Amino acid sequence: MPTILVKSGGEAAMPEWQRHFAEFAPGLDVRWWGDAGVAPEQVDYVLVWDPEPGRIGRMPNLKLIFGTGAGVDFITADPDLPKHLPLLRMATKGSTQRMGEFVCWAALSLLKDARRVALNQAAARWKFFEPEFTARESTIGVMGLGNMGSRAAVMLQGLGFPVRGWSRSRKDLPGVTCFAGAEEFDAFLAETKILVCLLPATPETQGILGAPLLQKLPKGAGLVNVGRGSHQKLGDIIAALDSGHLSGAVLDVFEKEPLPAESPAWAHPKIIVTPHIASLPSRRERAEYVAAAIADHAAGRPLPNLYDHARGY
Repeated sequence: MPTILVKSGGEAAMPEWQRHFAEFAPGLDVRWWGDAGVAPEQVDYVLVWDPEPGRIGRMPNLKLIFGTGAGVDFITADPDLPKHLPLLRMATKGSTQRMGEFVCWAALSLLKDARRVALNQAAARWKFFEPEFTARESTIGVMGLGNMGSRAAVMLQGLGFPVRGWSRSRKDLPGVTCFAGAEEFDAFLAETKILVCLLPATPETQGILGAPLLQKLPKGAGLVNVGRGSHQKLGDIIAALDSGHLSGAVLDVFEKEPLPAESPAWAHPKIIVTPHIASLPSRRERAEYVAAAIADHAAGRPLPNLYDHARGY
């Protein structure tokens, strides 16, 4: 019986994982990552978020590595990771829908100044104000047009937002004004009133949400980061908010998570902080996805959402 080790949700989540895998892959032995009764040579598959460095490389019969999220940064950070093994990013149908929902909520929250409303409610303060723009007057720019960015773009259009998108290579999406490459980046930013970051974590994208980029946005623009914490320079974002160049930000990811209590983001009157919840597929969805990929691998079929070590995503 093939064995998968799971490191997601803690050991207390194992009964749920085992129940879901029993539904989709009844012949799979599902064990906790720290189960001392499983020898390294017994492991065929792993489903992990942040494995300790070197552990995966000590499993000589491993066939597939599954990330529990769309990002695999904490897996690829392992210098001893066996790069010849397929590494699959989690991209369920439910996760793209959830991301689209979150991005729509974030965009509307910026449009309607939800942070101001929340602060007024917390202070029991009835203070009337009128949001200045409608969705039709607020062009959204989506950086990163993969599965999640493409789905978010479609859903944003349904709310009436004009949508433009930017990616490293040329994309063609119905209703979306698409930009590509470094030569078109500034033009993409120039008319973007709400910027949504859905880029992968690569050396090129590290710190991209800093002062040089932010200054290229129109004055009063909003920012949504649902990509990676490594994308943003929080000090630069706060400075842009304090100067009025940015009108608000919704930040779901941070370089250090959980976000420390002393972070200025928590109390900033123009920042909505969410705890990395933009797109969390259920354990059942993830078990179904993993089971299907294992079946594809066994049958010699192409695998979905493979991580490319050369490209960094």
